[in-house]
Amino acid sequence: MNENKNKYYKFGLYLIMLLLINVAAGSIYFRADLTSSGLYSLSDASEEAVNSLTEPLTINVFFSKNLPSPYNNVERYLHDILEEYEINSNKNLSFRFYDVNAKEGDLSEKAEENRKIAKSYGIYPVNVQKIEQDEAKIQKAYMGMVFIHGDLVEKIPAIISTEDLEYKITTTIQKLSNKISALLKLKENIKINILNSSSLSLIAPLIKLEDLDKIESRIGKIIEKVNHKVYGKLEIRSYDPSSGSVPENIISGFKHMGIEWPELKSPEGKTVDPGRGVIAIGLEYDGISVQKNLMSKKLNLTNKGIQEEYFIIGDEEIETFINDNIDKVININEDIGYLISNGTLSISAQTSPQMQMFQQQPQSEISNFKSLVNKEYTLKEVSLKDGGEIPDNIDTLIVAGPTQNFTDWELFMIDQFLMKGGSLAIMIDSFREIKQQQSQQMYGYRQPVYMPLNTGIDKLISHYGITSKKSYLLDESCYVNRDQNNNEMPIYFAPVIKNENINHKFGFLKNIKHLVAIKVSPLEIEKREGVKYSKVFSSSSRSWEMKGKINLMPMMIKPPQSDEEKSQMDLAYIAEGKFSSYFADKTIPEKPVKKEKEDDKGDDKKVEKLIKNEFVSTSEILKTGKAARIFVIGSSELIKNNLVDENGLSPNSTFILNILDYLNGKEKIAEMRGKKQKFNPVSDTKSFTRTFIKVLNIAGLPLGFVIFGIVVWIRRNNRRRKIFAIFNSEDK
Repeated sequence: MNENKNKYYKFGLYLIMLLLINVAAGSIYFRADLTSSGLYSLSDASEEAVNSLTEPLTINVFFSKNLPSPYNNVERYLHDILEEYEINSNKNLSFRFYDVNAKEGDLSEKAEENRKIAKSYGIYPVNVQKIEQDEAKIQKAYMGMVFIHGDLVEKIPAIISTEDLEYKITTTIQKLSNKISALLKLKENIKINILNSSSLSLIAPLIKLEDLDKIESRIGKIIEKVNHKVYGKLEIRSYDPSSGSVPENIISGFKHMGIEWPELKSPEGKTVDPGRGVIAIGLEYDGISVQKNLMSKKLNLTNKGIQEEYFIIGDEEIETFINDNIDKVININEDIGYLISNGTLSISAQTSPQMQMFQQQPQSEISNFKSLVNKEYTLKEVSLKDGGEIPDNIDTLIVAGPTQNFTDWELFMIDQFLMKGGSLAIMIDSFREIKQQQSQQMYGYRQPVYMPLNTGIDKLISHYGITSKKSYLLDESCYVNRDQNNNEMPIYFAPVIKNENINHKFGFLKNIKHLVAIKVSPLEIEKREGVKYSKVFSSSSRSWEMKGKINLMPMMIKPPQSDEEKSQMDLAYIAEGKFSSYFADKTIPEKPVKKEKEDDKGDDKKVEKLIKNEFVSTSEILKTGKAARIFVIGSSELIKNNLVDENGLSPNSTFILNILDYLNGKEKIAEMRGKKQKFNPVSDTKSFTRTFIKVLNIAGLPLGFVIFGIVVWIRRNNRRRKIFAIFNSEDK
């Protein structure tokens, strides 16, 4: 009887222990991320971002249920990673998932309410593809999230992939924190300039333009709504361009907007004089401004044929414009300098008057790079021409592809910027490409002429220990062009940088396993005291140099016959430490004389007015600098559109953005961005190895089963003999 009682006691005790273990397990969060890049765990930058939250942050996720693959995995991943954010946020972050049905028709009261909430935040359904009965179909789905921090709201309208999702979430959290700080520090209000030409009322009936008298009250209500979210930092100013009293500094930004009309006849027979009118809105703060035309037009088929009709854009579009551009005018991002003098690559394209008529905006050859950088930083134009200087608020300066000579003053400005602890990203070309005129071409095509470039920046970086050779690197490990007939043409001057030749000791390069360079020159290092030199990447061991006369026609380039002429060469370096000034033992250059032009009252001719020259005291010169960083590569092609994609997803795009983050002291952000790289190329193998692996895959498995069968058969025979021997010995 006692034994039975003991059994029941033990069973009860075990049951209680099991319940306690379950309760404890439910309150303890534990996950193991076994991916090599830590794809499913938070980066240090993300943990710091949520740890620094001082006010509650709410994340609302609007997601449709039962989505087709691969979208059905996004919600699960998003839920898991938001749990990690919440755990690391010191209870300042919370999230909630809303099930939002994108189907039209009868919906439950709850589903309709969720849809209205999503719409109020600007989250709308997107199209996703699903395969059903061997047929591709389009399905609408909600896949967005909203961040609410204080009165501020940010959103990610469409999450169609888990790729770089952590990066988007963390940078949005940082953006909200930076925005709150920037708004509270504003010295004056952000000006909302409304331009409403009274002259438009004369032709409004003719172009079907309605509700002109309501536009200012509409915008007033929108501003009142937005003002609650930005701590009342918006101020409205209204102008009538028809009165001619609009200040020039305001009207200048709107000159390309509006419509013009000739003399017209109204349906009543009245004459309408020729004129011009505009309805537009602009944001302005501290010299930075953005504008938007509020008039749009559409083509309608009427009984008189196709006619243009004008209308005022909707309230939602106006509100979105204001919300999206407040960040831009108050400059919540850090500045990165871009040198625009000395013939560097242009970050803006010039629009001809003919193109302006068609409102077509040409793209510069580094427009993708500019767009990607401006998402995280503000790319500031820096000119050293005529005594220009580098602003003190810039920590990193980009010098990309200069083609014009640097004066001693310009070199002095760059040198002293480095001495003050600033970082430099130097991308210099060894040759200048000169395209032949049509009259000089033969058979419709002629190879450009390549002239050596000596702008003076070379001697500056050589003083810091890095020299770019006057040659192009060619590599058998290169991009291969394939035509429609699958014929291959190796482009030897476009080396492919493979995983084993990338320095993964840098955390931000850990997941970058493949890069492409174009027209790059090898680098040589002469170490300087107090400076650490780290190779970023190099060519393969099958590379060689093209010197002297440069001819990059692919069909004319042949690799050297001897392997002795081939070797591995360094292509990019980062130097960091305390550099010595190039001007430490030189005469301090004199600042150039500035010149201005003014009207000469005597003969109406332009004359030059000399401005007082400014000198730099030798006591201000830094001969030994603070700790700084320099990135050098012998090619400016690295940031052109053919290597940098507009979405920033390619390894090359990630690489250049990570370099800028590293130079700007944001290594952890760079490492987090690098996690999204999933390209894992197969390692190169020799022909014999490839053949062996193929044979092993084809014949190895059957052969393995045969060998296994033989081994089992032999063991059974041995066992049979032993048993037989035992029984025979007993009989005797």
